[in-house]
Amino acid sequence: MKTLFPRRAGVPLGRLFPAGTLCALALLPSVALASSHMDAPLITLDDAANTTDVYAFVTQTGSQKYLTTALSVYPFEDPGIGPNRFNFDDNVVYAIHLSIGQDLPVGKTSISYYFVFRTHIKNTKTILQSYTGVVKDVGDANQNLTQYYDVYGFDYRPSGKGLRYLGAGVVPPNNQGVATPEYNTMSGDGPAKEGVMYSTNLDRYTAQALTKLQAGHVSFAGQRDDGFYGDINAIFDLLSLRKPGKDSQRGFNVHTIALQIPVEEIGGDMQQVGVYATTLRQQVAIRFDNAEPWRYGPYIQVGRQGNPLFCEGFIAIEDKNAYNRTTPDRDKAMFEKYALSPELAKLLNAIVFKGSPIPGIETNRTDIAGIFIPDVIKVDLSTAAVPLAGSGKSHPTNPDDSGFSRLSVFGGDTIYSPLQKTNVPSGWPNGRRFGDDVVDIGVSALISDLRVTPPVIRVAGDNVDANDIGYNKTMPYAATPLNGRNHKHDD
Repeated sequence: MKTLFPRRAGVPLGRLFPAGTLCALALLPSVALASSHMDAPLITLDDAANTTDVYAFVTQTGSQKYLTTALSVYPFEDPGIGPNRFNFDDNVVYAIHLSIGQDLPVGKTSISYYFVFRTHIKNTKTILQSYTGVVKDVGDANQNLTQYYDVYGFDYRPSGKGLRYLGAGVVPPNNQGVATPEYNTMSGDGPAKEGVMYSTNLDRYTAQALTKLQAGHVSFAGQRDDGFYGDINAIFDLLSLRKPGKDSQRGFNVHTIALQIPVEEIGGDMQQVGVYATTLRQQVAIRFDNAEPWRYGPYIQVGRQGNPLFCEGFIAIEDKNAYNRTTPDRDKAMFEKYALSPELAKLLNAIVFKGSPIPGIETNRTDIAGIFIPDVIKVDLSTAAVPLAGSGKSHPTNPDDSGFSRLSVFGGDTIYSPLQKTNVPSGWPNGRRFGDDVVDIGVSALISDLRVTPPVIRVAGDNVDANDIGYNKTMPYAATPLNGRNHKHDD
């Protein structure tokens, strides 16, 4: 891992931070809801700022224990387009936030990590915007369009360190095909390489793009396979599910930011933290006279993501845009009603279980509110590194870790917590790993009753049980981006 260029001057802080911010098991019929990537009306108009998924889980490399986080944006990237291509947006700030200690119960932000991108085109006198030849190394002369990024940390707590510049990274090329052979099993038409167990086996581009930042942080930003899977078409077609289900995200890529945070940097591992992400777009004021044609204004939040499913499957249309513009510290006042009395539970009883509706799941869902309010992914840092998904249980070179279940606790996948002195889920809703089947986990939680002891457990799903390519079990954990010349959408 290395930084491929020295630190630049950085984005002016006045641009990044507006004035004033620099202070301070029963099997049921298959049912589902999903992280559809199209969660609110306004954000669907802004793909580069549209958050698709957030991940947070405990990992360990050698003696170093990390809170590993990731944010994906830009839904439904069809691999291998041109002459323009999918990129991070230079006018969007991508942010990963932590709630720690007394800030966690109320969803207040304790620490934020900001990623700011800049795009450089080496040769503008050609139609070959992205690649002028085969890319051998990240950022070489043939990667005509290259993006770079700066990472800032801001500790908002009274005893915190304030603003810190953590370092800079480079974005590897998208997976076009012939131009980017290192991603694929063979030059040109070969499918993308499966995930790997060890960093030494990563493809050349991914390995070169891993960046050591200050204070032990490690980052990655670039195109990846969309790690979410689910039959979105059937779910939103009046819950008309099918067997087998069809993965609506199959064959699509996203842009992913991954950040490993050393646990000692955030107060050690005997604690639970909350993780969520936002995107902030810089406003542009347009003028129609002969004066200055436009000017840039401050950044405003346009996207937000914490736990999967909440905005898509729980919040009513009238409040979806408001969710994306607010922060978790307002969730209890604004959105708790949707978790306590989930409309989806009523729809499931009316449509799927109409012959024998499940009693007691439509109101007073304090168990569901405990997951989603405030809407941060809650991670117990005291556990050992959690088991991870690879390329399948029996894959010869990259099997799932022993004990991993895509259903997390609903599949018996638990891990001991020294903090809570009991076993806790290895995956969502204790963190979220790549490979967690959040569709099936979310629905199973909704139709179960976790308020009673022992809990009443029911398991259901959408009949899509695996991703279309294996995940990495090493940083950046997200799978290799799919080949523009060799990928398949479910049909």
